[in-house]
Amino acid sequence: MTNSQQHPSADGILAASKAIDPVFLNSPLIEQQSANAALGLRLFAKVETLNPIRSFKGRGTSWWLHNEPPGDTPIVSASAGNFGQGLAYAGRARGRRVVIFSATTANPGKVDAMRKLGAEVRLEGADFDAAKAAARRYTEEHDCAFVEDGALRTIAEGAGTIALEITEQLARSAVRLDAIVVPLGNGALLTGVGTWIRAHAPDCKVIGIVASNAPAMKRSWETGHPATTETAATAADGIAVRECVPYALDCMKATVDDVWEVSEADISAARDFCRLHYGLVVEEAGAAGLAGLIRHGKALEGVTVATILCGANVRADIA
Repeated sequence: MTNSQQHPSADGILAASKAIDPVFLNSPLIEQQSANAALGLRLFAKVETLNPIRSFKGRGTSWWLHNEPPGDTPIVSASAGNFGQGLAYAGRARGRRVVIFSATTANPGKVDAMRKLGAEVRLEGADFDAAKAAARRYTEEHDCAFVEDGALRTIAEGAGTIALEITEQLARSAVRLDAIVVPLGNGALLTGVGTWIRAHAPDCKVIGIVASNAPAMKRSWETGHPATTETAATAADGIAVRECVPYALDCMKATVDDVWEVSEADISAARDFCRLHYGLVVEEAGAAGLAGLIRHGKALEGVTVATILCGANVRADIA
C-alpha cells in the first residue's frame, strides 16, 4: 500500500487544515526571552499538549479517517500511546471500533487513556516494534487493514498542518524562519512538516531529532536504505523505534536537510528546560526537538528557529 502512495502535498495539508477536528488546531506558538538567552537563538515553540489527548497525533488521525470510507471493520494499529489515543478519539467520533497493540512495557497512563477513549488495547511484545508485528499478524488473521503511523500520506499531511500554522503565525509578525527542529520517530510529523516548509519556506532548514539509543531512522537517512537496530532503549517512547518506516524514509529524501542525535541526558535536560522556561510538563519524545537544540544549538546560533512540543503524556512516576 505505501509503495503506490503519493508523497504528502502542500495542497493536502491545506485541505487537512480545513477538515481536522478543530479541537486539535491553532495551538499556541510561544516565545520566551529566557529560553532565547539560554540557547543563543530566537526560538518559537509550538505547544501541542493542550488538546484532549495532549499530543499532536489527533491531527493526522482525524485527517486520515476523514478520507477513509465508512465501514464496520476495526481500525487496527500499534502505538506507544499517543497515536493510539488519536485513533481512538477519531474512531469514537465516527462509531468505529479501534484495536491498538502496545508493548508490555508501555506507559500505563497512555494505555489507560487509550482504553478510556474506547480502544481495545492488547499488550504484546517487549517494545513498540514487537507490538507492531503482533498487530500485523492480527490483521492478517482477521482480514482487516493495518494502520501504520509514518506510512500513510494523510497522517503526514495532518501533522503538516502544524507547520502551516507556524508559518502563518510568524508571517503575521513578519518573522522569517531559518530552521525547524522536529522529533523523529516513525516519521509522519517530520515529513508532514517538511512538506509544508519546502513549499512555503524553502530557505528554512528542516532537521529531525532521534534518540542516540534509537537511531534507526537516522541511520536510514544517512545510507538511503531502511535500517533496523536491535534495541531502542530510550525514555522517549514516542520516538523509540527499531525499524525504519520505508515510506517515511522515501518522503524524507525530498523534505529533510539533516537528522541529529540526542542523548538520554539531553532529553532529560529538555524536559527540565520546558518546566523552567515555559512552565510546561512535556514528555520525553515531546521535548526531543528542544533536546536537539540543547545538544547542537551552536549550529543555529543567532538565527530564528521553531520546534514542536508534541506530547505531554508523561509517566505518573516521573511527572
